[in-house]
Amino acid sequence: MKAPSVWCVVPAAGRGMRVGGTCPKQYLPLAGRPLIEHTLERLAAHPQIVGLLVTLGAADTHWPGLTKLNGKPVHTAIGGAERSDSVLAGLEALPEAVTADDFVLVHDAARPCVRLADIGKLIELAGAADGGLLGAPLRDTLKRADADGRSGLTEPRDQRWRAFTPQMFRRGPLSSALREAARRGVNPSDEAMAMEQAGFAPLLVEGAEDNIKVTTAADFALAEFLLARTGT
Repeated sequence: MKAPSVWCVVPAAGRGMRVGGTCPKQYLPLAGRPLIEHTLERLAAHPQIVGLLVTLGAADTHWPGLTKLNGKPVHTAIGGAERSDSVLAGLEALPEAVTADDFVLVHDAARPCVRLADIGKLIELAGAADGGLLGAPLRDTLKRADADGRSGLTEPRDQRWRAFTPQMFRRGPLSSALREAARRGVNPSDEAMAMEQAGFAPLLVEGAEDNIKVTTAADFALAEFLLARTGT
């Protein structure tokens, strides 16, 4: 059976204010180049990803104007105020050749360390189901804090996972789920949440825990270390 080919939507319209700095987080330097370039190059290196669609802020002046990576097209569209708005804008801007039944990946611009092997595993397993996402079972003890920041309760960690990206769903159902969430005034934290609320049960595919999301200034040093040792 021929391996499926997929497009990847990368929402990059946010500012990532927790990091600080004078430009959006995705453009801050990581190992000498903007963070987002590492992420896009990692995605473009996967043989089953045939194109990238990056959603940008309307006033973005930092985008480097990429149109091709690894011989694959890089398209852009204007995103929205929330991540879910940007993902929907990206889905709507995909080439017409991407049908409603075709699977599409969605990946965080701030996850440059995703392993190529994990992307392949997600495409294989979630493609045989009704979509899914990379993640990892929760291994740390989980505490519930009270209003004073004290540990008031130890939560069970059984059957609890950390959600990563990429997440992969069919273009049509994901678009419909995001539109319905917006109609109800719900802001899904990720694509899987929108699909769950639409009645789907996304497959959890275990991936490497070094698929970190660069969120704080300290994460940049960790991501640089991981990039130097994880090419795949």
